[in-house]
Amino acid sequence: MSSPAITLTNVSKTYRRYGGRQFSTLKSALLSGDLVRHLRPEETFQALKHVSFSVPKGCTYGVVGRNGSGKSTALKLVAGITKPTEGKVAVEGRISALIELGAGFHPEISGRENVFINGIMLGLSKKEIHKRFDEIVEFAELTEFIDAPVKTYSSGMYMRLGFAVAIHVDPDVLLVDEVLAVGDEGFTHKCLDKFGEFKRRGKTILLVTHSLGLVERFCDEAVWLDAGEKKAEGDPTRVVGTYVTDVARQEERFLKAADEKARLEAGGLEGSEGVPSEALAKPGPVDATAVSTDMNRAGEGRWGSGGVEITSVAFETADGQPTQVFHTGEPMRVTLGIRAAAPVRDFVFGIGIFTADGVSVYGTNTDLEEFEADRLEGDVNVTMVIDSLDLVEGTYKLDVAVHKRDGAPYDYHRLLHTFRVKSRIKDVGIYRPKHSWEFSAGVKFKPLK
Repeated sequence: MSSPAITLTNVSKTYRRYGGRQFSTLKSALLSGDLVRHLRPEETFQALKHVSFSVPKGCTYGVVGRNGSGKSTALKLVAGITKPTEGKVAVEGRISALIELGAGFHPEISGRENVFINGIMLGLSKKEIHKRFDEIVEFAELTEFIDAPVKTYSSGMYMRLGFAVAIHVDPDVLLVDEVLAVGDEGFTHKCLDKFGEFKRRGKTILLVTHSLGLVERFCDEAVWLDAGEKKAEGDPTRVVGTYVTDVARQEERFLKAADEKARLEAGGLEGSEGVPSEALAKPGPVDATAVSTDMNRAGEGRWGSGGVEITSVAFETADGQPTQVFHTGEPMRVTLGIRAAAPVRDFVFGIGIFTADGVSVYGTNTDLEEFEADRLEGDVNVTMVIDSLDLVEGTYKLDVAVHKRDGAPYDYHRLLHTFRVKSRIKDVGIYRPKHSWEFSAGVKFKPLK
């Protein structure tokens, strides 16, 4: 069995936090010995903590994780840009790193001269660069501008040239760090085609990206890093699924904390004497007979006359599990905890869904849907069941209310409850109807990579 192309063994990387005590001179820094080891724990930051993984030769290996998780640090260690504080990094074969594209370019000289300088820095001979020069320039789409000074290039042109030089080094190991935004959609496809060519030729690719779909489609194996630690490794679909689940949990915690803060700031119910008469007169979006323009501009808050109170609002999955993160097309249950201190015969329950910026998505209530109120008493639950949450990805707010038939609110919660919809399909708008596509003969699409 051949040795791995990349091996990280118990690797840690510690950086110094700036803003604390500083060395006053180079001499004092040198006399101190190890500049990191002798710092107090609060003066250091561990970007990686005892991380181990290996990448077989010919494998495309994805690295996923949040910003600040240690992904780019791991890539820089493999590239030799920086050294580990502890542990060992071993790489077999020539490396080309698509990390800081065009880092060696000189702005005052032409793109042509920079291709030769950058190519030599990446390990090519002058003869090899001559041989590949036309291909590099054509790939970068800079034929007309190759003799112009690099300082006249746009940022996209600059990055494309850096990408083209690095990709034509013909490495054994290719390191890629979020560089697929270097051009338009057409150039992105060229980059992916080039990666596919490398993969077919048995090259080893280490890919750091936030594009989870790309990891699932393109990678043979993946690792998930979080706060500098390895959380999962192996099959890309499993690793991505575990990572996405954790992200959803983090989002839920954030949404719950934000909603709780908003509810605390909104306070409890005001008595009817403390509510402006115009607020009591306006039914609000959950009444839905006519959504008031002024109400749509209203900020978050809570008001009502009391008598009936909304004690809790819970978002739930189809099987009743609490969550505030859903996927497009999933069922959603919204359960209101209601308390009526005394029997009430005039009552309506209403729910309105809004985008994060206050655009009304949908509103309904039990009166509109022809439920005729009879009696409400004590502590009860009211659940609205949505069979399929056909919304596009985004953050949504909820209005919930219990009010009289004339719209006068007992308890109105305005934009105090938040849920998030996730989707792998990045379509636009608000509503995502169930649909399919049909094509006549002569229309062909390439298979997914």
